[in-house]
Amino acid sequence: MLNIVLFGPPGAGKGTQSERLIEKYSLIHLSTGDIFRANMKNDTELGVLAKSYISEGQLVPDEVTINMLKAEVLKCENPKGFIFDGFPRTNAQASALDVFLKEINTSITSMISLDVEEEELKSRLANRAKVSGRADDADPEVIQNRIDIYKKETAPVKDYYLSQNKWVKIDGQGSIDEITTRLFKVVESL
Repeated sequence: MLNIVLFGPPGAGKGTQSERLIEKYSLIHLSTGDIFRANMKNDTELGVLAKSYISEGQLVPDEVTINMLKAEVLKCENPKGFIFDGFPRTNAQASALDVFLKEINTSITSMISLDVEEEELKSRLANRAKVSGRADDADPEVIQNRIDIYKKETAPVKDYYLSQNKWVKIDGQGSIDEITTRLFKVVESL
């Protein structure tokens, strides 16, 4: 089973590149952001709770996120693998994901990190707010807070996978097609 953690700061292109990985490798995309937004739109209990954190640019607590992700994985019958997009965001989540995947006889194949400069991220997020109407991308203070939280709390997850020889960095700047080519090259080498 091919299980990829697609990693990078907000606006790095994880969602866009995930679509291409799904198409080429028949993987199941698990985006915590998409799952949270669907729950928020439907005003589920999880959605209301998640919204209170996300609207402030904060991370949803580990326990809520992990349980939600487990439920999504277990819904899938005979998957070829998963793309974890936006998860894990902390070392505790990475460890919990390893434990869960071991329970279902699989593991993370690789964490692929999209490397993008901060000014480019801000530009992409501002553009995404205009195109998709995502309010969380429209406020520069929320954007900066999300980037700061990523640097402080999420970026250290790289070391978790680096210690397992599963971390790979690719240049996340350039055209979408250029980034996809780099990404496919990495996946083919796994």
